[in-house]
Amino acid sequence: MSAARAADSGPDRATISRLDADALSVAYGDTEVVHHLSLRVPDAQVTAIVGANASGKSTLLRALARLLRPTSGVVLLDGADIHRVPTRQVATKVGILPQSPQAPDGLTVEDLVARGRYAHQGWLRQWSKADEAAVEAALAATRMEELAVRTVDSLSGGQRQRAWIAMVLAQQSEILLLDEPTTYLDMAHQTEVLDLLADLNEQTGRTVVLVLHDLNQACRYAHHLLALREGVIVAEGPPGQIVDEAMVKEVFGLDCLIIPDPVTGTPLCVPASRRSRPAVTEGLSAEGPRRPRAGEQPSP
Repeated sequence: MSAARAADSGPDRATISRLDADALSVAYGDTEVVHHLSLRVPDAQVTAIVGANASGKSTLLRALARLLRPTSGVVLLDGADIHRVPTRQVATKVGILPQSPQAPDGLTVEDLVARGRYAHQGWLRQWSKADEAAVEAALAATRMEELAVRTVDSLSGGQRQRAWIAMVLAQQSEILLLDEPTTYLDMAHQTEVLDLLADLNEQTGRTVVLVLHDLNQACRYAHHLLALREGVIVAEGPPGQIVDEAMVKEVFGLDCLIIPDPVTGTPLCVPASRRSRPAVTEGLSAEGPRRPRAGEQPSP
């Protein structure tokens, strides 16, 4: 699958959820960042969390990954409080890729990916053929076989991110959580990484949850969108159903036009600037913001 696929298309696969949050609040010290938030992560779909800076996106993802303990409420993994599930068991079900991870100097790609098998090791179970097969499969899925002996610090930004994704895949977790996986990547490498994640979702049925800054990328690649503002969900659902000028204004404080993406047909946000504001506001109807439907030309 590539960016040419409309992210809203396909059957509704949101009937079951293995990862949920119920009345979740999360704080750093005395500062509450996520406020009494409830959600269900749709299985076998790509979910993107979007919002302005400091809206609680990464905090929410870290709480879902059991990296932060809530001040109230609960995160449920397969119906159980995730903080009561043994760490190794969580790691076999949920893989987390934090923002801008760092590898030790001189570590090869193959060694990095092998670290993804940690959750499957134990005192009575050492490295096995199954572990070797999992590493090989992860390298193949991310097209990193030819770079396996290269050191991670010698790779390009896109290659390095693919190596980290391969490590998460080697865990064989069915739920992948990624915090801003396109940060610091140029446009080509951003597309490469997002295409890879979309392919993994489509080909393996893995559930993918990622934090993205770029709303247009989120609309292209996600089946399900969570829009946060100040730690509260403002809107959620398929991008084509929830993304309009009013939502963008509420979430990002930005005037814009929403038009169909010419490649995917998904919502495309065209921001207003001081130079473009008159033209943008002319495109808004007297009744208020309205997103042109697919195939409809925006007002000149």
